[in-house]
Amino acid sequence: MLSDQDLMAFTLTVKLALTTTVLLLLFGTPLAWWLSRSKGLLKTVVESVVALPLVLPPTVLGFYLLILFGPQGWVGQWMSALELPLLVFSFWGLVLGSMIYSLPFVVQPLQSAFEGLSPLYLEVASTLGASRWDRMINLILPLTKRGFLSAITLGFAHTVGEFGVVLMVGGNIPGKTQVLSIAIYDHVESMQYAKAHLLAGGLLIFSAVTLFLFYFKQRVRL
Repeated sequence: MLSDQDLMAFTLTVKLALTTTVLLLLFGTPLAWWLSRSKGLLKTVVESVVALPLVLPPTVLGFYLLILFGPQGWVGQWMSALELPLLVFSFWGLVLGSMIYSLPFVVQPLQSAFEGLSPLYLEVASTLGASRWDRMINLILPLTKRGFLSAITLGFAHTVGEFGVVLMVGGNIPGKTQVLSIAIYDHVESMQYAKAHLLAGGLLIFSAVTLFLFYFKQRVRL
């Protein structure tokens, strides 16, 4: 049976994944659109920065975020001067770290979907007097829904499985920053393998089902 602490970790993990995915869609969609329509050195630089979490160890990213947003960091000092709560060891610190670490899993599928969109559709819509908002809602979104489905699925699933970044930025505070991956680590450290198996098995099943549904959807015409 799951303990109350494990249930809190589960709830926090779902809340973190949902919040991160929604914010990444809001931020990543215009970024992916810009990347799909840009050329030159600046695009290459931005693409490299976006893809950096794919190759950078999560503990490295988490360490520098901890330094940056900690009490002695540049952002941390600025927030303290404004009497704002620090991001480290807080839920919103977890969100920020998760957004940075999961950024390529949202931006890259959207960028690919936008790049596959024929400019002819946009030109015709513009000729017919459609505004940018109309083109986005009634044309771009329906034609790129596969990309959005991929971005949502991968962004959510990747956030659920994070460990290094959330541990470095948020620590291990039950009910506040302890997510499922950290709870599993705690159970293993305390030799509570039955509880670790329960949580790890649940994440394994979730990951396998998510990937199956994702690839199955890719084979089925939406």
